[in-house]
Amino acid sequence: MIYMGNCIRSVFLFALLALFVVVLLSACSGSRDSRGEGDGVLSQVEDLFNGLTGGGMKSTVKEDPDAPYRNNEPRVLENTADGMAVFDGNGAVVDFSNVADGYIMARYEGDNPKVKIQITRIGGSTYTYDVAGNKDFAGFPLSDGNGIYSIAMFLNIENDTYSQACAQEVHVDITDEFSPFLRPNQYSNFTSGTLAVAKASEIAEGAKGDLKVIENVFMHIAGNVKYDYEKAETVQSGYFPNVDDTLLTSKGICFDFASLMTCMLRSQGIPCKLVVGYAGTTYHAWISVYIQDIGWVANMIQFNGDTWTLMDPTFAASGDRADPNLVGDGKNYNPVYHY
Repeated sequence: MIYMGNCIRSVFLFALLALFVVVLLSACSGSRDSRGEGDGVLSQVEDLFNGLTGGGMKSTVKEDPDAPYRNNEPRVLENTADGMAVFDGNGAVVDFSNVADGYIMARYEGDNPKVKIQITRIGGSTYTYDVAGNKDFAGFPLSDGNGIYSIAMFLNIENDTYSQACAQEVHVDITDEFSPFLRPNQYSNFTSGTLAVAKASEIAEGAKGDLKVIENVFMHIAGNVKYDYEKAETVQSGYFPNVDDTLLTSKGICFDFASLMTCMLRSQGIPCKLVVGYAGTTYHAWISVYIQDIGWVANMIQFNGDTWTLMDPTFAASGDRADPNLVGDGKNYNPVYHY
């Protein structure tokens, strides 16, 4: 069932969300809702996090030598605008043909230099995104799960004042709850030809399970990508990471670390959330990742009985310049958005 709405033009002061002005040196963590038990797997996960963040980047995942190797071929899901369900107005176009797969497509065909799309699940969260002015469709995840969404696009008038171009309510029933976190989007954008996708396949070769892939990807990024302090001081609101730039330059801010790891894991069929929130009072990005028989591993995981840590490749890459208080007992990490 689709709930239809009129394209109503209204003028108001649009409250801009602060987008990723990140000036610290930490960034990625594993996570997902608890779904399964399995003491053996849980013990491996505890060892993994202990080895990666608490034990000095040590490989800890032990795999059965007789187990078969997992398929490391890339599994890139494409976002498409199929034209089966569309609303538009004032040059703004939203295609919601594939909400069952956890995403919509949007583009702007006019000349306004600042266009935004706002996606709100009724009774849930509101996500606000910049829309590129290249007239191409871009994919936007329905991160808040099933329900009725209010989707609206806005054109800038001046300063922070925007005019609504078009809007509609859409009923969303996602077939696979993991779909939004397996696909590319603006913040972790990749295709089958992306270099980072090929690198992820290379890194995953020889692994027998997803846990080993997660460890290998984490260790590769934390061991090869350095924190870019200069970029952190100059990055502007509305910044979009480029996973291949991060891979090729071997440097980035927390948003870049999280984006690259998200791309690599998703392209290996491992659901991953790019999480944006606060580390203390600083806006920050990290990850959550799904592990079979465990579920979504939350922002923190306990090991050795009484110590908490985060799977954060930026923190690991930053070495002794990282602020240990950003990890601490995990209470400093407060997720706000999941992409």
